[in-house]
Amino acid sequence: MQNLKVRPAQISDIPAIYDITREAFSKYAHDLGKPEMVKALNDTEESILRDLKEKHILVGELNGKASGAVRYEFIEGVAYFSRFSVKLFAQSCGLGGALIKEVVNQANKAGCRAVALHTSSRMASLIRFYYNQGFFVHSVNTSRGYYRALLVRELKYSADCIDYASLFSDK
Repeated sequence: MQNLKVRPAQISDIPAIYDITREAFSKYAHDLGKPEMVKALNDTEESILRDLKEKHILVGELNGKASGAVRYEFIEGVAYFSRFSVKLFAQSCGLGGALIKEVVNQANKAGCRAVALHTSSRMASLIRFYYNQGFFVHSVNTSRGYYRALLVRELKYSADCIDYASLFSDK
């Protein structure tokens, strides 16, 4: 039986977060076929420290080992993921879902209306994963040189169509 735990990141987690991000986004870049387009591969321990001070970062542990991380911020009532990564060995173990669940809990506590992130719309396994977590494709753009979907999980029902893309046009 696997033990999953999600907790706030600490400064001592920065090397692990760097390693998790590097591994997961290296595979993402390889699958995308455009490594130069993946900004997460430019992350440094210093940029993670800056994010720790300016954003929320959660670490997911699998059997006591830091194996996943999510960085997010609240933007106009939406919890936006700037980085979401899980070590390859820990994928399909429920850790990604546990991280999303905790962000949703925090977003609900903050009164957010939605949770949002970007990912490649061509990666069927990622799109399936996010759909299973309650997200839908809001829009697709090519501003990064590939088909990049804005995925949204609404936390509060609204009959109005909200232009979430305008909130994250620079992300």
